[in-house]
Amino acid sequence: MSNTDKISFAQAINQALDEAMAADPKVMILGEDIADAQGGGVFKATKGLSTKYGTGRVRTTPIAEQAIMGAAVGAAIAGYRPVAEIMFMNFLTVCMDQLVNHAAKLRFMSGGKTWVPLTVRCTTGAGVGFGGQHSDMLEAWFAHVPGMKVVSASNPAEAKGLLLSAIEDDDPTLFIEDIMMYSQQGEAPAPGFKVPLGKARVRREGSDVSVITYGRPVRLMDEMAERLAGEGINVEVIDLRTIAPFDEETVLNSVAKTGRAVIVHEAIKSFGTGAEISSRIHEELFSDLKAPVQRIGSKYSPVPFSPPLEQAFLYSEDEVTTAIKRIMG
Repeated sequence: MSNTDKISFAQAINQALDEAMAADPKVMILGEDIADAQGGGVFKATKGLSTKYGTGRVRTTPIAEQAIMGAAVGAAIAGYRPVAEIMFMNFLTVCMDQLVNHAAKLRFMSGGKTWVPLTVRCTTGAGVGFGGQHSDMLEAWFAHVPGMKVVSASNPAEAKGLLLSAIEDDDPTLFIEDIMMYSQQGEAPAPGFKVPLGKARVRREGSDVSVITYGRPVRLMDEMAERLAGEGINVEVIDLRTIAPFDEETVLNSVAKTGRAVIVHEAIKSFGTGAEISSRIHEELFSDLKAPVQRIGSKYSPVPFSPPLEQAFLYSEDEVTTAIKRIMG
C-alpha cells in the first residue's frame, strides 16, 4: 500500500463494491435505499453505483429482510455473486432462516455441488444513541454456524481488502461494519488490494502480553499499547480481521511467546467470541501461561439509549489496562 491518499471507511466500502462490480458482471447488490434515487444508502456506502452500473445490478428493495436474503441466496445459487445489505445487524434476526438454514448449509447438504457465494454487509455498534434494536454486536451467533465466514475490519484499507476477498469467496461471508467507523480516515490502498480471509495481522510486536481484538477496538488498543510502553509494559496487538475462522496459529504463537493474553471485543463479554478464543488458548497453552487469559467485553445488557448509560455499558480502555497490569503481577 504505497498510496498516500486518505479515504474514509465508507469510501473504502464503496471502492471495493465498485471494483468488484467492474471486474465481474455477476456481482450485484441488494438492499434498502441503496440506489442513487434513494440517496445511495443510509451511510452513502453505495453512492454512485446504481448510476454507474444500473438499477438492474444495484437494486433497492422493500423494507423486507427476508425478501432481500431470500433473493440473494437464490441469486448466488444461480451463479451470481450478490452482496446483500442488511441495514443493521439486529435486523439479521428477521432473515436468520435464509442465512443459517440455507446459505450456510447448502454446500454441505448438496455434497459440495451447490456453492453460495454470498456476501452480507451490515452495520452495528454502540456509541451513537441508536438503542437496543440497532446496536448489538452479534458476531458470536454467526461464528457458531458451520459454513459461514465472519469478518470485521479495523481500518479503511483493510475494509476494502477484506470486502473484495469476501465477494470473491465461494461461501457465505458476513461482513460487519461498525457505525462509529464510517467517517474514520485511513490510507487508501492501490486498486485490487485484497486481504486474505482467515489471516490475522500482528499490528504491534510485543513480549509481555498479547492483546487479541478486531474491529473498532483495534485502534484503541494500539493507542493503549503505546501508552503502556512508556510504563515498561510491552504489548503485542493482534487484529483478527476474520472472526470465523479465526487465525488460531497466529494467536497461539503470540501467546506462547508472551505467556499472557487479553481478548477484547465490543460484544457483551458473556458467551462471546472471546470465550471461545480463551478456551482454545487454555487448551493448547495451559502449561505455558503465566496467568489466566482475561476477557474484556461490554456489559450483559441490551444496549441503552441514554448516552451516559451507553458509555457505562461499553467496554473501556481502563478495564483493559487494569486486566493487563493484574496479569503482569
